[in-house]
Amino acid sequence: MTDVDVYRKRLERIEELLLELSESAERGAVIIVEGKRDILSMKKLGIKGSFELATRYSLFNFSERVASLGCEVIILTDWDRRGDLLAAKLSEYFENFEIKPDLQIRNKLKLISQKEIKDIESLYTYVSKLRVKTGSSLNSEYETNLEFER
Repeated sequence: MTDVDVYRKRLERIEELLLELSESAERGAVIIVEGKRDILSMKKLGIKGSFELATRYSLFNFSERVASLGCEVIILTDWDRRGDLLAAKLSEYFENFEIKPDLQIRNKLKLISQKEIKDIESLYTYVSKLRVKTGSSLNSEYETNLEFER
């Protein structure tokens, strides 16, 4: 398998996860991230939805408030040590409020890109690089965002 094939497969898997994330967000899921740059990266990738910053409040109060919304919860913290700890703690709190948070998308992104990036804010740039390396077609919104990045 050539490098391009590896990158293409990686890109396909990430885009499948982004589609799944987008569909969940459209159904009203709350996406929990660590910072404003994470939200910006998600929006550049076309994810529209309700984002919450887990780092603004005490985790217990934050979890209680989000759980009271009664919607699906997707935890998308970074996959560094701090992000792993945050994801585990949030998951524990949500389960105490009888909410089963989705960690699958985060875990799969972590597996696919672990050696390349370690956080959500880098995901847009990483996907952009994979698209360039594989010669994937770019839509006009994507091209505009790519030009903005340069």
